[in-house]
This record gives sequence, structure tokens and C-alpha cells, in this order.
Amino acid sequence: MRRRLIASTLAVVLVVIGVFGLSLVLVESHAIESTARDGVESEAVRLTGIVENRILAGESIDAKGLDRQIADDRFAVVRVPGHAEVRLGTRPKGAVLTSTQRGDHGESVTVEESRSTVSQEIGRTLLVILAVALLAVLAAVVLAVLQARRLTSPLTDLAETAERLGSGDPRPRHRRYGVPELDRIADVLDASAERIGRMLTAERRLAADASHQLRTPLTALSMRLEEIVATDDHETVKEEATIALGQVERLTDVVQRLLTNSRDPRSGSAVDFDLDEVIRQQVEEWRPAYQGEGRSMVLSGARGLRAVGTPGAVAQVLATLIENALMHGAGRVTLHTRVTGTQAVVEVSDDGPGVPPDLGTRVFERSVSGRNSTGLGLAVARDLAEADGGRLELLQHRPPVFALFLAQESAPEPPHGEVIG
Repeated sequence: MRRRLIASTLAVVLVVIGVFGLSLVLVESHAIESTARDGVESEAVRLTGIVENRILAGESIDAKGLDRQIADDRFAVVRVPGHAEVRLGTRPKGAVLTSTQRGDHGESVTVEESRSTVSQEIGRTLLVILAVALLAVLAAVVLAVLQARRLTSPLTDLAETAERLGSGDPRPRHRRYGVPELDRIADVLDASAERIGRMLTAERRLAADASHQLRTPLTALSMRLEEIVATDDHETVKEEATIALGQVERLTDVVQRLLTNSRDPRSGSAVDFDLDEVIRQQVEEWRPAYQGEGRSMVLSGARGLRAVGTPGAVAQVLATLIENALMHGAGRVTLHTRVTGTQAVVEVSDDGPGVPPDLGTRVFERSVSGRNSTGLGLAVARDLAEADGGRLELLQHRPPVFALFLAQESAPEPPHGEVIG
């Protein structure tokens, strides 16, 4: 492309120089020749006037008195009736420019000038024009090289950017080149790079979130299935299978929620649901794990609450809080429900050491953990809560109190407590 730009620019310059240069040579040649003819004619007219004045004054007409009146590069012949012919200067050889003027007393003056003088002047003019044309060509080549470099270097750079995108490197380069069309291409490539980067980040985030959020429910479901295999009691099998089916439905809802959040975290599917039912489901699922650790779970606070949200997402948030209390907490775990304004609140607390002061609210950030965990659980739980218009907060560091705030519609029943496990 660079060669084509240089060649095309040079071709345009040569055409322009050829057209205008040839025209200029013709015009200048004609002007020089016309000037020379006018000079010879003027010289003849002037000498004729001098000769006529001498005749009127009765002076002699000879070379001695007229030789200073003629230019060195010209030749003149003066003819006066009754006088000898007078020759002034040296007759030029070859082609000449000539002009003859006649006076009122029969005298005539012929002036000649060699055409070589005119040719030399035309030659000098032609050399000047050729020198200017050569400088113009050199300047055009330099400008063409600079312009080609200005255009081809950005194109090469844009090609490298596109190749980087194709190889899986979505980092935008944010380079601009001062050429509107190329800058537009750079804008599109940078926007595509950012979009691809967001898509890759969302895919990685989805994989990490799904792995983390499904690990514990799948383990619990596996335990249910093992109990079904190990027992011969038809009623027990039926009960455990019913609970397992409920877990599968909640897992399906969690997966759907994770997929939805990975595409657009702001898109929610909130409905009015029974908050007590969701809490009881989680208690039933986690009861065996807590009994195995010799710990108990307590339900307290308001009853008969209905909240606005996605039941599966709310269940997953509570599961994350209960699992954290089991893994990192100690003693009794309390699930307390209350109402504040138009919101239903579920608080999960335990008797453990709580959240280290250096973490604070950073505990909700991804990859932030104080106890060698993945740091994804609370971050995903907060995303799930916010997707339906709720929020998840750390109300107290020691002992730890996490609170899930949900929009609440119905008036609660009088508070009471229940110990589970």
C-alpha cells in the first residue's frame, strides 16, 4: 500500500508538472522571442531617428558617429541616398532576427540580432523551470513517503489489534492517529475489546459462581440419595425423595438465577412468596450437618412474613450464610426474622469469633476471605440479593450478624422463637 500511495502521488505530480511545465516553457519561449523582436525593432526605430536628425542638421552619416549607438550583440546597416552604406557592429552568423525602418528622407536602417541569443535565454529559462520541477518532484516524494507512513503505520497497528483480539487478548489499546476514519476503526475495535472482555469475565464469573454455589447443595442431595439407597422403609424413601426433588427444583432455580445474573445482573424475577417456607426448607436441609457437629439452629422473630424476591435466590443466600456459620462460626446459629419499615429482614448470627476487623465490609468482595475459603460465597449471595431489589449487609462484626433485607408486603404475626436441632 505504501508503494501505491507513493506511486500515485508521484504520478499526479508528474502529470501536473508536465502539463503546466510544458505550457510555461511555451509561454516563456514566446515571450522571450517577442521581447527580442521588440528590442530589435526599437533599436531600428531609434537609429532611424538619429540618422534623420543628422540629415536635417547637415551632419555626415558615417560609422564614426553612429558606432556608439548600437548594442554590441547587434548589427545595423544604414542606407542614405547619396551617401555610402554604413555598417555598424559585426554581422551575426546563422539565423537572425531583423527589423528594417524607413525615414522621411529615403533613408533606411536595418538591425539584426542573432537568434542564438534568444535560444540561450530560452535555454536558461528552461533550466530554471526544470530545476523547479525537480524540486517539486523531490518534495512530492518526501510528502508522499510521510503521508504513506502516516496512513500505513496506523493500519498495521489496527491489524495487530485485531489479531490480538482474535488470539484472545481483549485489552483495549486506546490509540488514536489523528485520521477520523482510522480513529473510528480504533473506537470500534476498542469497544469490541471491552465487550469481549466483559463477556469473558462474565463466563469465568459464572463458572466460579456455579462451582461454589452448587457444591454444598449437591453434597446434601447426594447424602439424601445415599439415605434412600440405604433404607428399606417405603415411607422414609418417599419422604427423602420428596425432599430431594425439592432440592433439585431449588438447584435448578439457582442455576437459572446465576445464568441470568451473568448476562444482566439488574434483571430480576421477583415474586411475592412465603418467607417462612424458604427458611424452614433451609433449616431442614442443614439440620443433619449441624447435628453432626453437635450444634443447634434457632428460629426466632416474626412469623407469617411474605417477601418480594426470587425464592430460589433467597434460599441460596440463606444457604450461604448458614454454611458460613457452620464452617467459620461456633455454638448456636440463630435465624431471626423482623420487620423494619416496608422490609422483611432475616438475620443470621452465631457465637463464633466473627469477621476480622481488617476485613469489615470487604468480606462481600470477590476473592476476599479471612479463613482460607474461596471468597466467592458472600459476593455471589450479595449479587443474588441485589438482583431482586434486596440487599445483604454485615450488621455486627463480633459476634457476627448478617442481615438479608427484602421488600415485605404482609403484616407479620407476633414474634416467637423455635429451637431446631
